[in-house]
Amino acid sequence: MRLFLKTVLAVAAAVILPWLPAHAQVNAEQVMRVGQNALYFEDYMLSIQYFNQAIAAKPYLAQPWFFRAVAKLNLDDYRGAEEDASQAIERNPFIADAYEVRGVARQNQGKLRSAVDDYDAALRQQPMARGLMFNKALALQELDDLDSAAVTLDRLLEQYPGFDNGLVARARLYLQRGDTVAGLADVDRALEVNRNLANAYLLRADVTIKGYDMRRANVAGADTLSDNRWQRAENDLSQAIRLLPREAGLYVNRAYLRYNLDDLFGAMADYDYAIQLDPVNSAAIFNRAMLRMETADNDRAIQDLSKVLELEPDDYRALYNRAMLYVETRAYPKALADINRVIEGNPEMPEAMYMRSDIYRRQGKMGQAEKDYYKALELAKNFRPAAPAEGIRPPASAGSAPGASAAADSIPSLSPEEVAKRFTALRTVEREIDIDREYSSKNIRGRVQDNEQRIEIEPMFTLSYYVSPTELRPSAYYMKEADDVNLTRALRMGVQVTNHPVPLTEEDDINRHFRSIEYYNSYLSTHTPRAVDFFGRAMDFIVLRDYASAIDDLTKAVGIAPDFALGYFARGVARAGQMSVGGGDMRAALPEARAVIADFDRAIELSPRMALAYFNKGNVLVGLGDYTSALSSYNRAIELKPDLGEAYYNRGYVYLQLGNKEAGLENLSKAGELGVIPSYSLLKKMH
Repeated sequence: MRLFLKTVLAVAAAVILPWLPAHAQVNAEQVMRVGQNALYFEDYMLSIQYFNQAIAAKPYLAQPWFFRAVAKLNLDDYRGAEEDASQAIERNPFIADAYEVRGVARQNQGKLRSAVDDYDAALRQQPMARGLMFNKALALQELDDLDSAAVTLDRLLEQYPGFDNGLVARARLYLQRGDTVAGLADVDRALEVNRNLANAYLLRADVTIKGYDMRRANVAGADTLSDNRWQRAENDLSQAIRLLPREAGLYVNRAYLRYNLDDLFGAMADYDYAIQLDPVNSAAIFNRAMLRMETADNDRAIQDLSKVLELEPDDYRALYNRAMLYVETRAYPKALADINRVIEGNPEMPEAMYMRSDIYRRQGKMGQAEKDYYKALELAKNFRPAAPAEGIRPPASAGSAPGASAAADSIPSLSPEEVAKRFTALRTVEREIDIDREYSSKNIRGRVQDNEQRIEIEPMFTLSYYVSPTELRPSAYYMKEADDVNLTRALRMGVQVTNHPVPLTEEDDINRHFRSIEYYNSYLSTHTPRAVDFFGRAMDFIVLRDYASAIDDLTKAVGIAPDFALGYFARGVARAGQMSVGGGDMRAALPEARAVIADFDRAIELSPRMALAYFNKGNVLVGLGDYTSALSSYNRAIELKPDLGEAYYNRGYVYLQLGNKEAGLENLSKAGELGVIPSYSLLKKMH
């Protein structure tokens, strides 16, 4: 659905709209202006922070809600964009752009009928708006309302005859109706207008590949297709690759075409490059295995099939073909193990039974071989194969029209088990980061949701003497208990709170803390020990990652002052740090994990409004797999500190682990709104 999403991004360029009120307060104007500038430069995360301030100051204004919706839309947070656009419309129903933003957000969520209603509402104010007509037509196509879509596209192209994407959209519509001649005519016309239109090349390649099938079905215009379809399709796909050189799927598809042109070297090169771009592209790896199998490169073919099975353990085609290769290389026990799994999943498949019979025969187990052989004969009498067990996988459709929605306003749903399985699988995926532009901080600015990151919960909050400010969080987190200790001025440095502690890299910084420890050693040997002195030395140990010594000092500190809430919090953090050094598996170190929880519980008992202690406790519970209790802890942390974005993120993570996609996405959207950068990467993965 990227095609129609791109058409609304121009809204972000309208940084000063005529309906910005002249009577707004100076501070509100300044916040809005800076936020709009950030939006214009595609710094969406930063712009959201400014619009948050404007909303907090003047929640009755429509503009900050609208602009925040635009930012969220650009970050693929469709749910959040829909909600913010609705807030803007509620405050000012005459903002046509707000209806467009909400329409796009709804369309990306599968709420097609509601999206069409929004586009109609905007078109009543801007009847000739090109983007609105285009998006409406695509939504109608997805609803399978082809007649209404055709009317809208004809009207669009009557007003904008040179609109290339409109021509491609109508070409798809013609193809849906089976009119190949008209469809190809629109594609050719679109390419006359714009020779750099990747979608048009992909659509024409797809039509060409399917040419013979259409001819057999007596589709109108199919007889005009060249018999040399593979070469024509390969040429078009090469043009698309020239325009989209980082799309791994295009190389997979071109390799399929080159294979059919007997260009095995070119096909192999494409598979290699596709895997270089996307190391977990199972189709590319499987197809390369088949090509290696065909060229008798058996060992490397087995390696590829084994990689496919790491990614998709129940891929029976990969198991079947690896079993064949194991037979070829005389690794009969391995072949038998693979074919047994194939038969377990496909008990009516005669080819698998034949293969197992052959393996038994080669192993000298003639009785079992004969039994499987006759079983295979019996199965073959009634078996109708759905697809060949080996061979190159065909490509994904290069330009098929969007499918119709069975329920116009329903969000495509997965069962809780499917959501949990999908989420778990995503955790192991690490792809190359594709950075399109240079930014001052690639971890924050620009399209952060395209920055692939390992999916983990936000880490515990810890105490440190150092923090690393960012544009989204220019200062350390506030914690009353830490502030109270700092106000005593009894420590050599001020305690700060962070969940991303800064590692010490400079020798002078490291030596400063060793000297501080020596100071405390001398002071404690000549003065009556105070809890704050042991706490101060423990802080040095924590900064230097000497958690065992820190735990000893903090134990002494709370021994002297049993009501020292921050001491228990710090000891819980130090104990958790020591566990992470030992491997971090809390289930394997249950007594230590319980001690960490006990420290946070004691801190909460002494300081019931310590939100970060609840947050940290929730993290420990996640590590123990106790998601229900973790949710309770995150809920309480959010009650106490409603702007704690990390708690929303972790709560969203837990909901996804439990299969509750709806609640998971809602929490991730809120976390992104509050400046937690990984939220948008995870939102994009789950859409």
